[in-house]
Amino acid sequence: MIERSDERDAALRAALAHVPRLGWSRAALEAGLRDLGQDGREAEWLFPGGPIEAVEAWCDLADREMEATARAENLQDLRIPERIRRVVTLRLEANEPHKEAIRRALALQSLPWNIASAMRTVGRTADSMWAAAGDTSADLSWYTRRATLSGVYGATLAFWLQDDEPGFPATRAFLDRRLADLARLQGKRPKAKSAA
Repeated sequence: MIERSDERDAALRAALAHVPRLGWSRAALEAGLRDLGQDGREAEWLFPGGPIEAVEAWCDLADREMEATARAENLQDLRIPERIRRVVTLRLEANEPHKEAIRRALALQSLPWNIASAMRTVGRTADSMWAAAGDTSADLSWYTRRATLSGVYGATLAFWLQDDEPGFPATRAFLDRRLADLARLQGKRPKAKSAA
């Protein structure tokens, strides 16, 4: 379980202003803390795992904020695919000001020794998205839904990072196509079983 505290959340939000210039680094974390009027050296005990721990904590913060926004919108009147579309869109909308921080985070997580961190964060995000959409499954579908959404979200995020148009309509259309492809695949599954 990832450590959570108001102090860590505040430090992450403050560091975001420095990440485009300094990357996800100790220097960015220290600069953010100084902006808060704190000693930059506090970064060492707030994030003892260094920048990669800060990236994981930031992803977790973004997950929590996405879930809170989804709860406030009360998505229960929507069908499940529409809920998922909305939740993914909420995540992208919230991160629109932080594209460069996301690029830097992905670059850090793509290093071979940080792959485990990347897998943890994408897994947590997919789980948070399904939770925000109201998923209560407790069988094998719990795993398949999260694995599938991880792929859809990862592809959509990569597309979105190249989409500089306000409101990212091309990314929304890309997401719609991925979800439609997924629905078609799921629709074919029972026919394949009955034919067998």
